Amino acid sequence: MRDRSHRPHHSPRTTQPEIIAKIVYLRQTYHFGPWKIQMYLQRYHDISVSSSGVWRILKRLNMSCLPYNQRYKRHKERWKRYEKPEPGHRIQVDVKFLEKIPGTRRRYYQYTAIDDCTRLRVLKIYERCNQRSSIQFVDYVLSRLPFQAEVIQTDNGSEFRGQFHWHILDKGINHVYIKPIRPRLNGKVERSHRIDQEEFYRIMNGVVIDDADLFNEKLREWEDFYNYNRPHAAHHGKTPYEKFREKVRLIV
Repeated sequence: MRDRSHRPHHSPRTTQPEIIAKIVYLRQTYHFGPWKIQMYLQRYHDISVSSSGVWRILKRLNMSCLPYNQRYKRHKERWKRYEKPEPGHRIQVDVKFLEKIPGTRRRYYQYTAIDDCTRLRVLKIYERCNQRSSIQFVDYVLSRLPFQAEVIQTDNGSEFRGQFHWHILDKGINHVYIKPIRPRLNGKVERSHRIDQEEFYRIMNGVVIDDADLFNEKLREWEDFYNYNRPHAAHHGKTPYEKFREKVRLIV
């Protein structure tokens, strides 16, 4: 194993052009902030640049501020997001309505499940948003998660009522609804949808995939990247899978 304790630290004055190019690419493509850029350079390119150093580079290039329409608008109220202590204690499930396919009245729906503790996610595209799709998705989720689900949490949409509700209970899993008009109670899945929009669908802008199977192939690639390779700020730079492994070691 290499000793990284004496690895040189790059400053803005000595940063090589290719490193600056990587910083610019991450900023322009994914709209990452200095901390996230620092994590990506460290993790994937073995490059050590402080977040303040990244910020100074962006400032020098007049890229320290994102355009107004690309900034995250925080809710006026402030609340604390609580995290369940173990994987599977609560799974948030929601649907992201995608843009209509140009020239048609059709659209796809991205079903998303995220573990409250680890942020591990399962994603799948469906052509309809109804109870049948919801039942198929939750069965798919339960077959994919590397742990048992105890509670599934959804909003009050019609696609999560009736047969869907009883289907979950029949599996011995509790199903709870968030309070009406309180999307922040499903905050982790809502936040993950914003990440999808910023880092997956933005890259696909202008690319139309009118094939559910092909769409799911692309989405599965993104899901794998999110779970196994993407550093997560809430986990101090660890990926969701690394968080899961850490939790498993603690439990065992």
